[in-house]
Amino acid sequence: MSLSGKIKQKHVPSDSETVFCLVGKKKCKNELIASHLCNEFGNKCLIFNNINTLTDNFKQNKFILLDWPDKNLKNMIVKLTISDTQKKTNKHIVLHSVPHKHKFSKKILSQGIHGLFYQHDTLKNFTKGITAVLNGELWFPREIMVRFMSNGIENVPSQTSIADKLSPRQVEILSMIAVGKTNKEISEELYISPNTVKNHIYAIFKKINVNNRIHASLWAAVNLK
Repeated sequence: MSLSGKIKQKHVPSDSETVFCLVGKKKCKNELIASHLCNEFGNKCLIFNNINTLTDNFKQNKFILLDWPDKNLKNMIVKLTISDTQKKTNKHIVLHSVPHKHKFSKKILSQGIHGLFYQHDTLKNFTKGITAVLNGELWFPREIMVRFMSNGIENVPSQTSIADKLSPRQVEILSMIAVGKTNKEISEELYISPNTVKNHIYAIFKKINVNNRIHASLWAAVNLK
């Protein structure tokens, strides 16, 4: 099934070559999600019953929304990665309708998952998360980040001396990243330009030796008071 968005984009200027791909057997639910995404972002939406149809017949850049599978999540991700490498396409992968009690391993989420939505997430939170992932960010519930922190994360140093080297503005921005604020939200709340926010984040990541927002959030949870 294909749904083409005709309503003007409301959130971010999405790449027109990127297509939302909803994968799962719950057709009615996926049709509703596809309709919402088309209305909000204006990109084309496609619905697939299973991952084989997606990887065999699709060559465009993909934003993949996987309806929570009961099993074989790891194999699905590996298959997607191999397919995209062969076809030289890019992708984002998010999981949705995830049971709240499910325990994820750090290894699974480090294999290419960019976002996660629980069964009880609101439509507003879902839209906000999709926007964040489209902007190149990660979107994970705070409890998952805390769990990773307690188990230890590679490349996330725990040195309060580094925290002392951050400027007050950088500490402020890092704290906002830790609670899931997007670059746009940070820009609006601090009355600074988006480019200034990006420059601050680049400097922060370099100082604390991390590569992405989830690691930065974990570092902040450990080191910022």
